[in-house]
Amino acid sequence: MGSIAQMGGTDGWGRASAPTLDEPVFAESWEGRAFAMTLLTMGRISGRNLDSFRHALGSLSREDYLDDGYYGRWLNAAELMLTESAILAPGAVDARVRANRGEQVDEPPAPEQDAKPDYKPTAAGSLRTVEDPPRFAVGDRVAAKDVDPTGHTQLVGYLRGRTGAVTIIQPAALLPDTHAHFEGENPQHVYAVAFDSRELWGPDAEAFTLTADLYDSYLEPA
Repeated sequence: MGSIAQMGGTDGWGRASAPTLDEPVFAESWEGRAFAMTLLTMGRISGRNLDSFRHALGSLSREDYLDDGYYGRWLNAAELMLTESAILAPGAVDARVRANRGEQVDEPPAPEQDAKPDYKPTAAGSLRTVEDPPRFAVGDRVAAKDVDPTGHTQLVGYLRGRTGAVTIIQPAALLPDTHAHFEGENPQHVYAVAFDSRELWGPDAEAFTLTADLYDSYLEPA
């Protein structure tokens, strides 16, 4: 699924600004609270996982993703996860905010029954053991598949159909595409693949190497 979260390689955003060495972890105090609230929501409250959180971020509208800053989008994703788990009613947060401003607002009734995923991980973290040997070796030329999945994926659009070389075989990990939707962990080998910038963005691109970690099912022999 294409999403606003995968804006890398698209035009019109200007140059990225590097953080300064003395930049605080949280620019404002509410950002720290938003960070803690989102982590609490993701695991204990909504029953979701890191990949479903990333899917929630990618499912936000352009406005909800961009207008409230980095931790604003975290809060918006947390609200979406709570709504999808039927812990919050749609519009409940907006109604509460308006009521706190003194408006006369009827808050929507709480959902009668939650819809938290019935999911238990097989082990802690995202790394797993895969018994089959890796399909690719360091130095192999590989191509990222030119596909457009309908659900969550970490295969970003600007890599699809492009060719690179394997530089590292990473530890095997859960496949985000299924894990985000609670359709199985499906652990796979992961490869660090180096791409020439001109392969990705044409001969006039600034020359550099971009390295991306890609799951086995994202790749095919070049």
